[in-house]
Amino acid sequence: MCGIAGIINYGERLDSRHSVLECMLESLKRRGPDQSGIFEREHAALVHTRLAVIDIENGRQPMTARDGGREFTIVYNGELYNTDELRCRLRSEGMEFATRSDTEVILKAYIKWGEGCLQEFNGIYAFAIWNSNDETLFLARDRMGVKPLFFSKLGSGLVFGSELKAILKHPGIPPRVDLNGISEILLLGPGRTPGCGVFKNIEELEPGQYAVFSREGMAIKTYWILCDRENNDTFEQTVERVRWLVTDSIERQTVSDVPIAAFLSGGLDSSIISAIVAGHLSKRGERLYTFSVDYKDNDIYFQSSRFQPNSDNTYIQKMAEHIGCRHTTVTLSAEEVANALYDAVIAKDLPGMADVDSSLLLFCRSVKEHATVALSGECADEIFGGYPWYRDNETRSVNGFPWSQSTDYRTSFLNDELAASINAKEFIQKRYQDSIEAVNIIGNPPPLEHRMKEMMVLNIRWFMQTLLDRKDRMSMYSGLEVRVPFCDHRIAEALYIMPWDYKDYEGREKGILRKAVEDLLPEDVLWRKKSPYPKTFHPNYKKIVGERLQDAISDPNAPLLRLVKKSALEELIQSNRPDPFYGQLMTTPQTIAYFLQIHYWLNEYKVEIA
Repeated sequence: MCGIAGIINYGERLDSRHSVLECMLESLKRRGPDQSGIFEREHAALVHTRLAVIDIENGRQPMTARDGGREFTIVYNGELYNTDELRCRLRSEGMEFATRSDTEVILKAYIKWGEGCLQEFNGIYAFAIWNSNDETLFLARDRMGVKPLFFSKLGSGLVFGSELKAILKHPGIPPRVDLNGISEILLLGPGRTPGCGVFKNIEELEPGQYAVFSREGMAIKTYWILCDRENNDTFEQTVERVRWLVTDSIERQTVSDVPIAAFLSGGLDSSIISAIVAGHLSKRGERLYTFSVDYKDNDIYFQSSRFQPNSDNTYIQKMAEHIGCRHTTVTLSAEEVANALYDAVIAKDLPGMADVDSSLLLFCRSVKEHATVALSGECADEIFGGYPWYRDNETRSVNGFPWSQSTDYRTSFLNDELAASINAKEFIQKRYQDSIEAVNIIGNPPPLEHRMKEMMVLNIRWFMQTLLDRKDRMSMYSGLEVRVPFCDHRIAEALYIMPWDYKDYEGREKGILRKAVEDLLPEDVLWRKKSPYPKTFHPNYKKIVGERLQDAISDPNAPLLRLVKKSALEELIQSNRPDPFYGQLMTTPQTIAYFLQIHYWLNEYKVEIA
């Protein structure tokens, strides 16, 4: 993967902005430690940092191609998984290629088909193409939102980047948040509204969107959404279809010129990926390296719950023996995880999922010592209906986000001034209702089918984006590319039109997926009850983050106290609330750590409260 950024300004010469471009490039070096480059024209400048994975020598960017008298230059972050097929098609239509890189295929596809190229791509991407002749910029983001792309309109210009930090390097874009941004952090965080960059005047291109920026301004269009249609496939046909789609997606994503590995938790999703990749590599005489994360003394302190019924180690060992991989467990201490909370903020440019983020950051740092590319099981739960809230009728019937039923609790932290200025329930309800109204459903399906389509769209549009944010920033902070084979738009399209009783085969979460791969996994792994990403249960973790937050708010001038009540934070530090603050994993220790991250973010980014 890579980092991209750029400035377009029709009102000034950009050669005076070279130092800013250098700062933007430097801010993205962790995303692309191997190569970098800057493209400059009178009104346009494009920045690229590269993590070299395919055609290491020839895939350098920014990359320029000419077609007749026209000149096009691209900066691109992502992977295209149908590169070879598209290159063959383009060659048959007269295009010539100088490299094996997917970058050149995307650029030539745009030259040939314009925005129609997006319909042909199977991959994860965010890219910008500058047309030097008519001085227009084309921006695009992949259908599922795996790769990020932020932007800020500035007078007659535009600033864009893979990460918020790159945009904030521009002197005209201060790190400022208004009531809307504060509401995002305190009422929705660590999730955020699709398209919202939290900082004032910064937005994000949404999944499945492209934009054209010209002297006339910016036009944003949607080229893909989940669309409903009739489905007359039998159960047997559906099982076969799921098997083919999952296998095809995973095998496509093993393409790499550098070492490749897999995350293996012993859960269904990572076990499927590891089994298929191990089989694929064995045909080439190679052995798969797999990695998992664990925590010091978790065998002593682990607490079973309806969200996390059992630990992973027994299942990991069974899978490692079953597929013959070389497995490594990365063991983290409570103190390491707490210390990395701050690096996790720098990686994301925002407060995140607390130690759920910081532990992944440390884990990816360790994996990077052995591999440059890894495959992970994110997104299967959103698409196949794996989360508890899909199956709990009371939770899924609530008129609101099922993973965040804590609006009253969150509101209790607001200081009096903010509480008087923000209508928390109205803020949350508006976002929920906007998402529900955008769901595409045909006909008049039964109430359960109707709600399950809404649930799938809500989860893909909201909860999945939080996890993709986390995955992208925490992995790229160490220059590790993590691919997510379940996040394939073809799988999402197939599952969206699938009857719920197919997905719910045998009354089990992701039942159709289990049936489709029943010959790949040991029986007890195949039917293991869902268990989420592991977290530390060591009591020292809560003690450490609690003491650090208490120390932070002992300063009466702490920026955090401009937003929240000190008394509410002190009560939080002493509490042990079992209900999650967000998702499944963020209980009291993670909530304390989240406010600690907010404190650090406000200070480190010198955030101005507008």
